[in-house]
Amino acid sequence: MDKRTIVVGITGASGAIYAVDLLKKLQTVDLVETHVIISDWARENLKIELGMSVDDFEALCDVSYSNRNLGARIASGSFMTTAMVIIPASMKTVAGIACGLSDNLIGRAADVMLKEQRKLIIAPRETPLNTIHLENLTKLSKLGVHIIPPIPAFYNNPQTIQDIVTHNTIKILDSLGLKNDYKRRWEGLK
Repeated sequence: MDKRTIVVGITGASGAIYAVDLLKKLQTVDLVETHVIISDWARENLKIELGMSVDDFEALCDVSYSNRNLGARIASGSFMTTAMVIIPASMKTVAGIACGLSDNLIGRAADVMLKEQRKLIIAPRETPLNTIHLENLTKLSKLGVHIIPPIPAFYNNPQTIQDIVTHNTIKILDSLGLKNDYKRRWEGLK
C-alpha cells in the first residue's frame, strides 16, 4: 500500500481539541504522513483551550507549516497528497475557500485539493449559522467537499467530552477511508 499524505489545516475557530484528537489518531495509522498548517489564531487557541504549547502540538505532526508560507510544497498540485482536512474550520476560512481566495496556505492548499479533485473535508465550528455561512458551505458541498461539523451524537451513550470528540474523529477517519475501531458503531435496533 502507498503512503497517504494528509494535509490538516487548523484555523482559529474554537475546537482545537478536534484537531489534536485527529492528529493523535492519524499517528496510529500505518503509512500516513501528516502535513499540518497552523494559523496564528489556532496557535492561540491551543494555549487558551488546551493549555498546549505549539511545540507539543507540532510533535503530533510529521511536517508543519506556517499559514503564511505560500511557497510550501503543499501549495502546489504537483506535490501528491491524498486528502485535506480543515479542523476546526472558521467561517472566514470557509468563505475564502468558497470564493477561491488563496491568501494564506490553508486557503491555497484547499484550492489545490479542489483543482486537483482530491478529497477535501471541512469541519466547520460556528453556531448559529447565518445564511452566508450556509451558502458558502452549500457551495463547497456542491463541489464535492465533505462537510463534517462536530455535532455530538448520543446513540452511543457518551460519558465524557473525549467520547464526543472521538465520535467526530471517527466520522473524519471514515471519510478518509481509514479503518478504525475507536467506538461502538450503530448496530440497529433488535
